[in-house]
Amino acid sequence: MKKGRLLNSELSYEISKIGHTSHITVCDAGLPFPKDVKRIDLAIEAGFPSFIKTLDAILSEMMVEEIVLANEIKDVNPLIFEEILKTFSQHNISPKIVFVEHNDFKEITKSSEAIVRTGECTPYANIILKSGVVF
Repeated sequence: MKKGRLLNSELSYEISKIGHTSHITVCDAGLPFPKDVKRIDLAIEAGFPSFIKTLDAILSEMMVEEIVLANEIKDVNPLIFEEILKTFSQHNISPKIVFVEHNDFKEITKSSEAIVRTGECTPYANIILKSGVVF
């Protein structure tokens, strides 16, 4: 049995095969999925698993050099925005932060290696994680 925190085999596999600058999207329950992107649906019920807990588990295995967030998160969901920053800090990761309009965010997801759907039911709880390197 796998010893690390991240037990979901699909998600663990996607992280293991991405290269530098490839990206994975982690989203709330409402973000639309592009039809040609791998869907990893973790949502069980409203709020479970949470966006932040999912992000935390992913960061235990993924090196992230840049994140993309919708501009709207700062005003509409400042609590999640602060939790994102706190979660990266707890992992000693200081990624570049890029803000885009929400419609542009949805366009960028079309080139994600995978989209991970959580049970989060708060607005704009979405992030694109661009892979870094460990050396």
